Amino acid sequence: MIKEPAILKIPIIRVVDNVSCHASDHLAIEEPLEISLAYGYRISRVRKNISVTMRTPGNDGELAVGFLFTEGIISSKSELATIAYQIKPCASNQQNSIQVELADGLFPKLQHVERNFYTTSSCGVCGKGSIEAIKTTSSFEIDRENTLSVDQQLLIDLPVRLRAHQRVFEATGGLHACALFSEEGELIQVREDVGRHNALDKLIGYALNTDLLPLDKSILLLSGRASFELVQKAAMAGISIIAAVGAPSSLAVQLANEFGITLIGFLRDSRFNIYTMANRIIISPYEN
Repeated sequence: MIKEPAILKIPIIRVVDNVSCHASDHLAIEEPLEISLAYGYRISRVRKNISVTMRTPGNDGELAVGFLFTEGIISSKSELATIAYQIKPCASNQQNSIQVELADGLFPKLQHVERNFYTTSSCGVCGKGSIEAIKTTSSFEIDRENTLSVDQQLLIDLPVRLRAHQRVFEATGGLHACALFSEEGELIQVREDVGRHNALDKLIGYALNTDLLPLDKSILLLSGRASFELVQKAAMAGISIIAAVGAPSSLAVQLANEFGITLIGFLRDSRFNIYTMANRIIISPYEN
């Protein structure tokens, strides 16, 4: 059997109705990933640590480039040269540090990275000076008149389709997922992580690596709530429809409206709420 790098099996004591027994449980692995950047001219490369994020191992290259893209540090696949793990003499796990090499002579946009910052699995904006500091300008302007339209039943079916592909979640129950669907409801790709922002960075990193950007004809499905940082990252990738199983925050709704994004929340049990740009959703007539 192939070892799953995202899952750890541990012994536990299980108690049910005052009866205890020895058992085992599967946990979603959470480990730090240091992301560093090498840039400038070949004869005088600058190497800079950009971030440390707590993540679920797997698709680390996608996470790194997705993070750099959604932070506005890089803007296209053509800026990338190599992506490789770095050997750290003090680290027990040699796959917890990854370096992204940019093309020769390229200097990235580091105006939004005034200092190294630490992000936890529950907060994608820790270390930022203010909300204004993360309102990076997207490379892709979202067209408010975008003709993309989605039927309400197609939206209702998406969470079931996502769960069918949440491999690690089914084993651990401890991961967030982000998925891209076509306007016909076909799954394009799904990524999981203990951090919701990491899962989205992995997904956008995948899209960048496979030349799918901008994602203006795709639907983004979030397995949890819709927060400000997730809407901001989606806007960077040109996504015009975001559907979340959970609730949106007030700031997420404001930002979605600002970018012209259709934002849907509480997508479960054959119901959902449309918070912004309802023109992209084909719905039944209103009831009085």
